[in-house]
Amino acid sequence: MLQCNMNASTAPIQHSLEDLLGDLQHARRSGDLSRLALLAYCEVRRWARQAGEQALAERSTELITQSPPASRAAFMAQVDVLIADLEQAHSRVVSQQPPLH
Repeated sequence: MLQCNMNASTAPIQHSLEDLLGDLQHARRSGDLSRLALLAYCEVRRWARQAGEQALAERSTELITQSPPASRAAFMAQVDVLIADLEQAHSRVVSQQPPLH
């Protein structure tokens, strides 16, 4: 029973991260800068805080609140780094789940 509860407690964090990654990757492929900015500032920050990923929350805030990137390409490069950071966070979240028996 404990194992089921542990899986249930991390599942919402994992699923919301997977949804967020999908949204970010889709917006990145389509080049939707406004959607990327919204996701990076609001959704990534919210998820990171809920998951206890303070450094990731701070990076997502800095991406939007610090001086604007020099170019579109520079912003996209920063978004790519943020996506890579989220993929690493996903690996950490998945590794925290106990194996199913």
